[in-house]
Amino acid sequence: MSQSQTAVAAPDSSGEECYHCGLPIPAQTHHHVVIDGAERHLCCVGCEAVARAIVANGLTDYYRHRDAMPEPQKEALPAELQELGLFDHPDFQKSFVQPVGEHEREASLILEGITCAACVWLNEQHVARQPGVSIVEINYATRRARVRWDERRIRLSEILAAVQAIGYRAYPYDAERSEQIAHRERRSMLWRVFVAGFGMMQVMMYAFPVYLADDGDMTPDIERLMRWASLVLTLPVVLYSAAPFFRRALRDVKLRRLGMDVPVALGVGSAFAASVWATLVGGGEVYFDSVTMFVFFLLCGRYLEMVARQKAVRGVEELGKVLPAFAERLPAWPAQAGERVPVSQLVPGDVLRVRPGEVVPADGVVIDGRSEANEALLTGESLPVPKLPGSSVTGGSINVSSPLTIRVEHIGDATRLSAIQRLMERAASEKPQIAQQSDRVAVMFIVALLVLACVTGVAWYFIDPGRALWVFVSVLVVACPCALSLATPTALTVATDALARMGVLVTRGHAIETLARANHFVFDKTGTLTYGRMHLEETFPLGDLDEPELRARAAALEQGSEHPIAEGLRRSAEGLALPVVDGLAAETGLGVSARLNGDQNWLGRPDFVAERLQMTLPPQLSGFAARGGSVIALGGRGGWLGLFRLADVPRSEARALTEKLDREAIPMTVLSGDTPAVVSLIAEQLGIADAQGGMTPQGKQAFIASLQRQPGVVVAMVGDGVNDAPVLAQAHVSVAMGGGTELARTQADIVLLSENLAGLGRGIDVARRTLRIVRQNLWWSFAYNFTSVPLAMAGLVTPWMAGIGMAGSSLLVVLNALRLQARHPES
Repeated sequence: MSQSQTAVAAPDSSGEECYHCGLPIPAQTHHHVVIDGAERHLCCVGCEAVARAIVANGLTDYYRHRDAMPEPQKEALPAELQELGLFDHPDFQKSFVQPVGEHEREASLILEGITCAACVWLNEQHVARQPGVSIVEINYATRRARVRWDERRIRLSEILAAVQAIGYRAYPYDAERSEQIAHRERRSMLWRVFVAGFGMMQVMMYAFPVYLADDGDMTPDIERLMRWASLVLTLPVVLYSAAPFFRRALRDVKLRRLGMDVPVALGVGSAFAASVWATLVGGGEVYFDSVTMFVFFLLCGRYLEMVARQKAVRGVEELGKVLPAFAERLPAWPAQAGERVPVSQLVPGDVLRVRPGEVVPADGVVIDGRSEANEALLTGESLPVPKLPGSSVTGGSINVSSPLTIRVEHIGDATRLSAIQRLMERAASEKPQIAQQSDRVAVMFIVALLVLACVTGVAWYFIDPGRALWVFVSVLVVACPCALSLATPTALTVATDALARMGVLVTRGHAIETLARANHFVFDKTGTLTYGRMHLEETFPLGDLDEPELRARAAALEQGSEHPIAEGLRRSAEGLALPVVDGLAAETGLGVSARLNGDQNWLGRPDFVAERLQMTLPPQLSGFAARGGSVIALGGRGGWLGLFRLADVPRSEARALTEKLDREAIPMTVLSGDTPAVVSLIAEQLGIADAQGGMTPQGKQAFIASLQRQPGVVVAMVGDGVNDAPVLAQAHVSVAMGGGTELARTQADIVLLSENLAGLGRGIDVARRTLRIVRQNLWWSFAYNFTSVPLAMAGLVTPWMAGIGMAGSSLLVVLNALRLQARHPES
């Protein structure tokens, strides 16, 4: 019989309570549902419908984990589960769910109730086991989760219900809700700290006289009174302040998993239970003072760790709050009459007025006015950027000096700010290898800790029974691996925030660790080491066409390309009538072909055109190319038509970056599709010895692969443009310029939002400091545990000392990670 089927007959259930709502079951009522293999009696048709719905949706964990009965009303589902259905509505999902395939969807969620790395592991394991869920990645520091699922097999509401079933809550991510949850966590924790601190002080008032009194100074009646007073004052500390430890430990035990709260709850619970027993029987030792001190110190450490962690991630959350809620729209522009409208109602084409000091509400282009924009939050560059008619403006930047009139081009998810947020969310949700290793070690450490504590307790029972319990508690508490679990994620989160403030956007979880270990840098030339703003220096006709017609043909062939050379050719033909293009086809890294006014033409690298023409290279090419720059050839059915020479200059900050890498003896290579002579000239100006010209995208990828086959080589690729995407994906860690194509930025692990190579130099320094701090934290965690455990096993550490040690070690690794927020001389 299935779990949702009802039997034909049932015994009289009179006198029982309804399994769903807890109300008495009326006589002669026969409603029941099979739940967890057992027949559960229910009071009415409504409760039967609710129970069947819960069973049918695979949510029977609701009954195992509820701590109170639902309100006595006949609802279709319990209130918390009923609300989840709203998350399946397509309109509601638009704000936080992204399609990643025909049927796959991806959501950014925030989890409430995460307290340690074991909570992260538990949620990842539990949700990943749901049918249809393909990816679950949770960042401990930010509480952010990235979940991907097949909507044909599972609904979002079912995923959220699965999270609720193990005692947590998941919400669609937004900055405001994130701050509300953080505020609620701080407030709740403060109250628990207050109760624990107050109880500790009061219990110590009763414990000290007993410690100080000599034999015979205190009568047994007074000592019993002191014990009972301590018991009463300890109860709120254990039942309220320490309640989350017991709740989470019980949940972990039920799910047959070990978390950080299991040894804590076991230590507090055993010490308190033994003290209560000693109080009741009037003999033995009591540890109420140690229990209250331990809970107080542990909560203090966790509260300070929470505040430090929230401070670290607040910079990442700022991007979500930067856009204004309202904008001034000019519906009848050029008329100046304006109206205030919500930013959510803007559409492309709207004309807005942005006054000085206001935030630009969307991506657009300036159509009137001259001013400057502060883009520091987006690019890390503190100097304002001039904005003139025709200039692009980015949503989230601040208009500085004069009013601007802009035309909206992109809104919502299509804006640059949204793209930055998505990349940051992706980085936050991915877990690098070093963090995964720390989590695995922490879980194994908990198992070893429990075994050691039990062995130590048994040994001390035979050595000194009076000290066995508190030695057992001390071992459990002092070695809890909270610091080990915090060591890596906290440092990586702080580093991600610090890099974002420099305009260095980390988009992959492994990027910081890999960039710190990179020992061979490979650069693209155009748009990376150079500005990429190519301009036509010279045109050399080889046929009957004059220069203007040659420029018009070249611009027509390149009108669909984003490459800097194509932009230079298009600019050279401004004001000219372009021929009609038909059958345009591009070969990445080589050139383009099309019919112009019915005549087949080829434009691109000279060897590409020569191959299509089946002709040798023109003799004029060598002398023309010797004058520097990049040479592009144009050919048609009649043969060679002309040559174009375009020039670019190195970025002003490129030399400083190459000098830094050279001082550190890090090999560098330039790979480019330009002619070897042009590439060698740029490399020579920048002091790079290895320059490879005439490279196709496949050749670049093969070169990177050959470097990676060398033992110990970690390759960092810095590039820009469509033809760099395969190479960026091939490298161990990839860096893209912020102004490059969307494909290159998506493939890259790091994006330089300011398009300033100096940011990469600073990013390398911060990545190395991050790796050093992670190693320091890990070494400290191991040193602390391997030192404190033997001391606790030897009976030299009391429970309250263990609480201070555990809280202090966790706080230390967080404060050490926060040093990354400070400006460093080398950066």
